[in-house]
Order: sequence, then C-alpha cells, then structure tokens
Amino acid sequence: MNKKVALQDLGLKDYKDTWDYQELLFQKIVDLKIQNRRSGTTTETPNHFLFVEHPHVYTLGKSGDINNLLVNEAQLKEKEATFYKINRGGDITYHGPGQIVGYPILDLDNFFTDIHKYLRLLEEIVIRTLAEYDLKAERSEGETGVWLDVGTPFARKICAMGVRASRWVTMHGFAFNINADLGYFDLMIPCGIKDKSVTSLNVELGKKEVDMEEIKQKLLYHFNDLFEAELITKKAEV
Repeated sequence: MNKKVALQDLGLKDYKDTWDYQELLFQKIVDLKIQNRRSGTTTETPNHFLFVEHPHVYTLGKSGDINNLLVNEAQLKEKEATFYKINRGGDITYHGPGQIVGYPILDLDNFFTDIHKYLRLLEEIVIRTLAEYDLKAERSEGETGVWLDVGTPFARKICAMGVRASRWVTMHGFAFNINADLGYFDLMIPCGIKDKSVTSLNVELGKKEVDMEEIKQKLLYHFNDLFEAELITKKAEV
C-alpha cells in the first residue's frame, strides 16, 4: 500500500487542459492495476493531488440537468466563461479565479476501498480547515459538499464536490470558494439546489481577500492527517 502522494500546484490553468491531464494520470493508474491483475504482479500504484485555479467555467455532471445553467452560449461568451459536460457525479458547478480546486487522483486500494468514506473525508478536510477560522462548517444530509448554517434559512454552500471512481481510482474532487466572485453563481442553479445560496471564505471573514496559499497548506495538513498520507511536492508537469 503506497501512501505517498505526488502534489502538483498547476496555478491558473484551463479547465479542459486540466481535465485531460487528470484523465492521463487516472488512466495510467487504472492500466497499471489491470496489468498487475493479469500478470499476477504487485507493481506499486502512484497517487496524485492537483491544486489548480480555473478561468471562469461551468461543468455539468453525468446526471445533471442542463436547465440548471441559466445562460446561453452568447451570454457565456459575454461573461468570458466556458461550459463542459463531464464524467463526474453531481449536477452543475462553477469554477473560477479565487477558488481553490483540489483533484486527488488516488488508488483507494492504497488507503481504503469505500467511496462514501472517501467523500466524507474530503468534506472533513474542508470542515477542519474552516474550524481554524472559527467557522462551524457542516454536512447537509443528502447534499454532498460543505455548508454553513445547515438547517436554517441562511444555509449556504462554501465548498462543492463531485468525483468519479473506477477500479477504486478517483478523479475530480472539490471546489472551495476563497475569494470567489459570487456573481457567477447567479448564472446557474448550484448543484441543482434552488433554495440555498453560495458563499466564499472572504465574505464569511469580512475580508477583501484571504491568503489562498495559507488555505492550501491547511488543507494539505488535514489531508495528510485524515488519509495518513505522505505528500511529495513535484514541479507542475503541465
């Protein structure tokens, strides 16, 4: 069981380019697992964790409803945003500047083979990070992601999640609003949920801007702790 995880921070990167890169890393792990099974070998499978910030983009999961995107192609262009229908779970999500996106591409055979546990631990990473800023974040029953003021009329999502897994290999991940332009969320029905709003950490803390590098370090600390992982920083390859 290889607990080492190669960390790459891709900076500001086009969504499609990053998706292609994820697919490449994902497929290499899957192919190695298939090869191991066929040949009876036990070659160690790698794990990856990508940090990235995307230009404005809307993505729709496999079971999502296109009607949850409230603008047409011309309006998207006017807002300098793009749109992709992709292969993760969940409905519609927005990514953009001021948001930390994390893509763990893990072979869960190296950790635990439980997708439900995997999602709950991703949520817990964000919940523990927000607790360091005296914010009580929670899960909302039946709604993946991290929320504030659950069970009140002021419930709002601060981190969205959607993953894909095959042969216990994961891809996609979480989108954590840090200094996000919340106006872009008005152009969709976030995750298809009509009666709840979206927020960003800078808004919750009453700050113009929050240090995103500081947040990344806190996220990685809690990732290491919860997954009992060993992160190894690599130079970005794309």
